[in-house]
Amino acid sequence: MIRSWMVIGAVAIAVAFSGNILKPDDIRWFRQLQRPKWLTFEGLIPVIWTVILICGVWSAYLVWEANPGTEETWWLMAFYLLLEIVIIAYSPVTIRLRNLKAGTIVGGIGFILGLILAFLVHPISNPAFWLLVPYLLWSPIGTYTTWAMYQLSGD
Repeated sequence: MIRSWMVIGAVAIAVAFSGNILKPDDIRWFRQLQRPKWLTFEGLIPVIWTVILICGVWSAYLVWEANPGTEETWWLMAFYLLLEIVIIAYSPVTIRLRNLKAGTIVGGIGFILGLILAFLVHPISNPAFWLLVPYLLWSPIGTYTTWAMYQLSGD
């Protein structure tokens, strides 16, 4: 029997890997950008995002299990999917377009969507809400970092 966490996890993994369309020239462009001196944690960013995405999947699972199959729950699953698409779109939008300003905008949109989702989820599952908090804490940091790089690099 296929469990709900398997489906939610598989969709999340499929979306995450769909954003992996960067070319060597794109990565070279990103690596040559100036970074703020305070950006000492860049090596941890993949780990941070992995934890955040796992928390998002777990949050979605808890919401699904609270009210499986209802119309409201399906809409919330669509909202989780939209949020993940925006999160994953950050790299292709920023790097493929070579535009840090666009990345800053995508990051800001993601934060707003995450905030809305957290407030929609809170009445359904308090733990699901708290599992979205790491994203809500990290998203402004990542968005600000992109904006700071834009200021330094003149995008």
